[in-house]
Amino acid sequence: MKHGANIYKERSPWPVWLWLFLLFLAGSLALAVWAALGTRWGSITMLVQLLGLIYLSQSTVLVIQVTKDGLRVGSAHIDRKFIGNIEALTSDQMRQWRGPLCDPASFMVLRFWISTGVKVEIRDPKDPTPYWLISSKKAQPLMAALSSNN
Repeated sequence: MKHGANIYKERSPWPVWLWLFLLFLAGSLALAVWAALGTRWGSITMLVQLLGLIYLSQSTVLVIQVTKDGLRVGSAHIDRKFIGNIEALTSDQMRQWRGPLCDPASFMVLRFWISTGVKVEIRDPKDPTPYWLISSKKAQPLMAALSSNN
């Protein structure tokens, strides 16, 4: 896919509630280590966990880009000419496509904290992937960007 100007871009980092929950868990473990081994090891434990959480949060950000040439989701990309029908999915529809309606050959980029998404049909005769299922907080604008003929 060529790197054209973005028609649409969505970036989905970790939500605040997930950060708070993971920091609580990290703090609990650091407290237990502090109680057993002292301040130095408790501090080291907390620092290592914080660095790990920062790394994980940055490496798992979901970035969706639509250009005039195609679609990029994370490191995966597909040319626009291979994109078929596009469907914005509600929470219930997304749950169905992630579960009982799921085709094991599909390509899924999901984030558990995002309940809505888009199903993009793939029409590449060389690609056995029937569709991409993508988590998106802004499913309607993403669908509109993919449907436009820019």
